[in-house]
Amino acid sequence: MKAHYTVILEREDDGGYHAFVPALRGCHSQGDTLDEAVDNVREAIAAYLESLQAHGQAAPVEDLYVRPVEVGA
Repeated sequence: MKAHYTVILEREDDGGYHAFVPALRGCHSQGDTLDEAVDNVREAIAAYLESLQAHGQAAPVEDLYVRPVEVGA
């Protein structure tokens, strides 16, 4: 089964990147590079979905809206 989830990548102040998946509460990872963070969060997503399946729970369907918002003058 293939699934698609939005991943947010944030640059860390001390280097590296934090990655999280809004549709999968608590699904986070990190990496020293963007590629490493993406690879690591992909593994975290797989583990998250395997855990849901093992507990008889359905994988969440992403219901996310992304819209830039202008602030200020």
